Amino acid sequence: MDWQEISGNWVLIPSKPIAIVHFLGGAFVATAPHLTYRWLLEALGNQGYLVVATPFVNTLDHIAIARDVLNKFENALDRLRATKLLKSSYLPVYGMGHSMGCKLHLLIGSVFDIERAGNILISFNNYAASEAIPIVEQISPVFKVEFTPSPQDTNRLVQDRYQIRRNLLVKFNGDNIDQTLLLTGLLKQRFPDMITVQTLAGNHQTPLGQDVSWPVGQIFTPFDAIGQWVKQEVYRELNQLKRTILLWLNPLSRV
Repeated sequence: MDWQEISGNWVLIPSKPIAIVHFLGGAFVATAPHLTYRWLLEALGNQGYLVVATPFVNTLDHIAIARDVLNKFENALDRLRATKLLKSSYLPVYGMGHSMGCKLHLLIGSVFDIERAGNILISFNNYAASEAIPIVEQISPVFKVEFTPSPQDTNRLVQDRYQIRRNLLVKFNGDNIDQTLLLTGLLKQRFPDMITVQTLAGNHQTPLGQDVSWPVGQIFTPFDAIGQWVKQEVYRELNQLKRTILLWLNPLSRV
């Protein structure tokens, strides 16, 4: 199973897909999600999920980005059906985002008329431009520069118009820029019994973990021991994240 570029997206197609996951990454690693999130996305693909990872470049206009990634995603589905790469007439669609990718899925679910079986929102943050991009204040010392919508406007949109009922929210205990608790409060006001929150070991970069290769020489040194320990920790956190996602997607799955 290899990545394919389709209509501006990177796509993984299992032989018999059971659902579709639309993935959006964090602000500065979203230009090549099939590489930066490779381990996690391929783990989902190996369990039968067709993954559509949509790259984007961050700008101040987040509504425009949300519209663009949604159009690319829908164009990919049209292309998959037209070329018979997707044979099933209907598969449930789940949104999955990390960091800024969460905000984009929240905007998509609040502003546009879409159908989703659920959203997976990992390490949500919704900072102002001056906090997310400190150089902004140096570029524009006179005029205030802000994302569209602003953090406050985003919260109001979600509170008033977000339409995706079933949601998994994931936060990591070592993540000091996470705002999942704030989002939990907003979503529980709309769908009190449909919000699942999980706190896992890890930090903001945990979903970016990759296959760590640490070759051991003929003599096992203390450095090799440290390398193996690091590898075990990375895999422990990644596997916990993978199991959490897969169990939420399908509570009967064995992972």
